Amino acid sequence: MPTARPLAALTTSALIAALLIGAPPAQAAAKPAHTQQAGQAQKQLAKLAAAFHTARCKFDPLLFATANGDGRYDDQLGLSISPKVRAQQFTLYRQMQKQLMTVHRDQLGQQDQLTYDLLSYELNNAMQLESFPEHLLPLNQLDNVPSTLANYADGNGSQPLGTVKQYQAYLSRLNQLPAWIDQAIANMKLGMRSGIVQPKAITVAMLPQFQNLRSATPEASIYYSPVTRFPAGFSAADKQKLTAAYLKTVDTKIAPALNRLVSFLENEYLPASRASTGWSALPNGAAWYAARIKDSTNLPLTPDAVHALGLKEVARIQQQLAALGPKLGYDGPEKQLPQWVAAQDKFKIFSTDEQVLDAYRDIYATVQTKLPTYFSLVPKAKLELHLEPELTRATASDHYTPSAADGSHPGVFWPVVNDPKKYSRVDMVSLFLHEGVPGHHLHAALLKELDLPDFRKFSTENPNSAAYTEGWALYSETLGREMGLYEDPVAYYGHLNAEMLRAARLVVDTGMHAKNWSREQAITYLADTLGWSEARAKNQIERYMVWPAQALSYKIGSLKILELRARAQQALGDKFSYQKFHEVVIGDGTLPLPILEARVDRWIAASK
Repeated sequence: MPTARPLAALTTSALIAALLIGAPPAQAAAKPAHTQQAGQAQKQLAKLAAAFHTARCKFDPLLFATANGDGRYDDQLGLSISPKVRAQQFTLYRQMQKQLMTVHRDQLGQQDQLTYDLLSYELNNAMQLESFPEHLLPLNQLDNVPSTLANYADGNGSQPLGTVKQYQAYLSRLNQLPAWIDQAIANMKLGMRSGIVQPKAITVAMLPQFQNLRSATPEASIYYSPVTRFPAGFSAADKQKLTAAYLKTVDTKIAPALNRLVSFLENEYLPASRASTGWSALPNGAAWYAARIKDSTNLPLTPDAVHALGLKEVARIQQQLAALGPKLGYDGPEKQLPQWVAAQDKFKIFSTDEQVLDAYRDIYATVQTKLPTYFSLVPKAKLELHLEPELTRATASDHYTPSAADGSHPGVFWPVVNDPKKYSRVDMVSLFLHEGVPGHHLHAALLKELDLPDFRKFSTENPNSAAYTEGWALYSETLGREMGLYEDPVAYYGHLNAEMLRAARLVVDTGMHAKNWSREQAITYLADTLGWSEARAKNQIERYMVWPAQALSYKIGSLKILELRARAQQALGDKFSYQKFHEVVIGDGTLPLPILEARVDRWIAASK
């Protein structure tokens, strides 16, 4: 395993030298020349793959390490939003591209050729975004470093707090947070001068988070809270030392930094925020959005093509919903079915948070009994369920965090329950299949247990993996039909309505970012199509505003996997096996859609 070193301690040249270490000279052993060459190519590739993972973790340890269950960098925050560090990153990646070209792919075995192709894809993909100044938008209401660290404070997320060393690692990150905040402010000021700012609605949405992160006293801060619940085994000396250190950091560093951030957002950034909605309003915005589409879907799709596909899928699903309405007891106008379902108190059966979690646990137990028919590859790691933390509950979506590779913490499904009495059972089966099993957890946990290079093993949170990771999770929702989980019309409605959301996303995302739709127009479309309240539609639309094209990945990826399965079923007939097909799809980890398609085609040819 590579040893982590602080990024700040390395110059660009030193970083490149530390990470790009060539393969050692070939030994003068009495081996055939082709064997020596193959061995050398394999070693070169392995070193380069390890260097790439280490580099990504050092540049952005929260995203590429901690969020993926790799705890080796939990004491590092990274400063990838710094223009200087960003330039170092792309310089390093260019060097890696050149070194990869010296590796003879034809001398590698099949698995190493796949690693070669994936590494080439990752480097090329990263470089395609170099010209777009994403670092000038470092904060939004869904994805920002101060709130991520705050959510880690309870120790139940991706960063565990069970040992003195883990407490020290989290404290190290807290000490680095003020520098990150100051860099974010500097970036946003540069963005204000160059016309690259968040929409005013987004600034309004994220401002309360940072206001609420401040506290009347250091002891009341969420960042101080870990020392209020030490594990039982900590010594008195460790408790005293950690308490004093946390108090000093929160009082003298974090509190002033948060005050600087809130003051800047209120007095400078909010007035400068833009009235427009989509990415096309930004400098070079059309090209930027096109690059985001390719990054999120792995495919060279145009906004117009995606928009048309979305409208087609919405119409198809509406027909299925119309046929289902009478089975739910509905006999009104077809377009009013979603509003009717949303208003039905008979689907809101809970009175406590624990009852919601128990219902999800029951679904989990049922799915476990069905799984062996469709899957021969399943992870050893179990899934846990925890409610979304209160800090982010108002703006969060239901989500999953992966298990740690070392087993130190499990995979967790985080349902968002603001009021259990208003929580509908309608979406629960489909949601669990997506976020839990066989969706994100089966893929992400299995990935940690496969013998793969680290950059492949820790890939579930990478933005350009979304077409596979989210596509797989949405495909997993469709398996509820095969598993008999949608025989209950209410559960099947929940599945269709969830699928409708993914289809509607294709429409509103491209509408806002390429067709000049306003935020209000997109909210109205989503609320009308899904039968949602305006507030719920607003949260989703504001998510798509700050993560352009990310929401396209679900439907695009799912449709591709369904297309590949239909191709295999038609070609193989009675020889088709769900277990074998799923082995091909998930057995080599996270794959870009073009590489996945090529592998499925090879499997079909070999199976005939």
